[in-house]
Amino acid sequence: MTNLEQMIMREVAELSESRRTNVLAYVRFLKLGLDMDKQAIAARFEQSWARVRMRARELNITEQDIEAEIRAVREGK
Repeated sequence: MTNLEQMIMREVAELSESRRTNVLAYVRFLKLGLDMDKQAIAARFEQSWARVRMRARELNITEQDIEAEIRAVREGK
């Protein structure tokens, strides 16, 4: 393990469990951005949206429900 890797591990070890989870998510985000070309990123984005739409159908959430929630948040309700 390099000095940089050791330094990162020490810093991460001092974080709470929830923060470590956030760090892992961020590292994966960075890795994704570095390892994928624009076409692959676009494909992954579309796959993610397809899963979101499928889950919304499973939960019987409509576009109107989503728009109503957004309006309520924007209006501070």
